[in-house]
Amino acid sequence: MQISAAAVKELRERSGAGMMECKNALVATEGDLEAALEHLRKSGAAKAAKKAGRIAAEGAVVIAEAAGAAALVEVNSETDFAANEPNFVAFADAVARTVLKARPADVETLSATTLDGAAETVESARQQLVLKIGENISIRRFEVRQTDGLIGAYRHGKRIGVLVELTGGTQEMAKDIAMHIAASNPVCIAESDVPPALIAKEKEIRLAQAATSGKPPEIIEKMIVGQMRKFVGEITLLGQPFVKDPDTTVGKLLGKDGTVKAFTRFEVGEGIEKKESNFAEEVMAQARSAES
Repeated sequence: MQISAAAVKELRERSGAGMMECKNALVATEGDLEAALEHLRKSGAAKAAKKAGRIAAEGAVVIAEAAGAAALVEVNSETDFAANEPNFVAFADAVARTVLKARPADVETLSATTLDGAAETVESARQQLVLKIGENISIRRFEVRQTDGLIGAYRHGKRIGVLVELTGGTQEMAKDIAMHIAASNPVCIAESDVPPALIAKEKEIRLAQAATSGKPPEIIEKMIVGQMRKFVGEITLLGQPFVKDPDTTVGKLLGKDGTVKAFTRFEVGEGIEKKESNFAEEVMAQARSAES
């Protein structure tokens, strides 16, 4: 049957799908706009399922804030280009607001929650985004913090986000410390929080390095003590030089009245094994395939 350009245009505006997808959906549903929209939704779910196995290690970290509370969320895409797409940005921001308002227990619960500002679930909206963008989109993780004290929130670009919870101090200090954490990536807050296994492993490595120096054991022991003290200062938030004033540590900045209770730092794609690809080899492989 003949499908008008106006019908295709309307379906595109309502669904965000491509022109040919909209036309094919209208043909399949004999021009019924609502049925075509449903057809695209089902198609989107199928496409989302097909793309689900593809590695999504790019994306954005987003933050939503309210009085005494904040949510930090990582939403992933396959490419950095997609992470800058307006529909992706709007979806990620809406997911963060949903997390802050609904406080879901996990990503699975979040997926079944109605997306903030929409009539559909987070999962349904995600599937439609896959249809629009053509990449695997996933919500990887989130963290919510609520306190009677202070919450400092900081986002560096779209790739790093931090929430830090303080008692005492000021709101400006809380944000400054969140900024510091984004830049310096401490392992933990204080020396007492450093995992014993990490200390043991680091000491083992340094002892092995010092063993080849030819120095007496008592000198080596003093060297190791000094090196380990420096190592702990480098990995603990309170021991690190403050990024805005390297002459003082974060611990000294907080003083007697300020205390960091907890912090969370997300960086896009950290811990995700990315597939390395060689573009030239891919082109040659496609050329050989076309010739055979």
